[in-house]
Amino acid sequence: RRGLANAVLRNFQRRRPELEKMADESPRGRWSYPNWWIEKLQAEHPAHWQTILEAGLQHPPFTLRVNARWGDAAKYVQILAEADLPARQTGVDAITLDKAVSVHSLPGFDQGWVSVQDAGAQWAARLLEAQPGERVLDACAAPGGKTGHILERIAPDATPIKLSALDIDATRLVRVQENLDRLHLAADLIVGDAAHPEAWWDGQLFDRILADVPCSASGVVRRNPDIKWLRRPDDIAQFAAQQAVMMDRLWPLLAPGGTLLYATCSIFNVENDGQVQAFLMRHAEDAVRCPLPEPLSDGSLLPDAEHDGFFYALLRKT
Repeated sequence: RRGLANAVLRNFQRRRPELEKMADESPRGRWSYPNWWIEKLQAEHPAHWQTILEAGLQHPPFTLRVNARWGDAAKYVQILAEADLPARQTGVDAITLDKAVSVHSLPGFDQGWVSVQDAGAQWAARLLEAQPGERVLDACAAPGGKTGHILERIAPDATPIKLSALDIDATRLVRVQENLDRLHLAADLIVGDAAHPEAWWDGQLFDRILADVPCSASGVVRRNPDIKWLRRPDDIAQFAAQQAVMMDRLWPLLAPGGTLLYATCSIFNVENDGQVQAFLMRHAEDAVRCPLPEPLSDGSLLPDAEHDGFFYALLRKT
């Protein structure tokens, strides 16, 4: 066996320039993704497929969300500098550190000053834009990052929102509660399936719904590199079917004039714009799509050095 291994290594050394050239000329060799994944991105993102693949190979940024009830991002950047932790502001409430550190070494983390959350994920609470006194549903809430952000954006002296945080996994809801406890916030935690609201809904309509649905997670590959090899093309269609059911089941829970924010961490069209277009066709009588600000004009936030990949669509019930 040792002789065989040595022979293979010698052969590689002799042919190294040739083999490296072949790898560079092959998209699969260059980026180490399955062929079907690369071909799908080439078809759906012809101008950006290479940068998307490249982003998936990068080390993910270590980004924090500053609790708006405590202070602002500029203030916390200064606190980090004084603690010899270089960082820069990368969003309204977002700060990215030059290098990752233990969360418990972050000033004020245990007191709820900041949370770890990708800058792209921080768009969810901003786009949902829950207002004081409203009834809000965070469907598929675990691990609770978006749940906490929704609550943080309501001023302490304002009328509280009534936030229901739903998840099908009771164990994962424990993590949500732990996050809320650290942030000194509260929500009504519900174990239930977003696709079967008849089992848990109390019949009162919601003013806002965040539908952060299960998806392929193709926009967060660099945080979970095995995804690209474990996923199969059929998985994407199965996720899309599951998402469509959830959307249709959650829509009746929304009050007239209310908004539902559809969110994924996918970069595949069938889970994103294709999903929303199909929903609008099924609900043409009472659903409209609201415009989003830049850089989300088409809903897509493609992965780059600053954030992971996400998709958002804001739907209003007429």
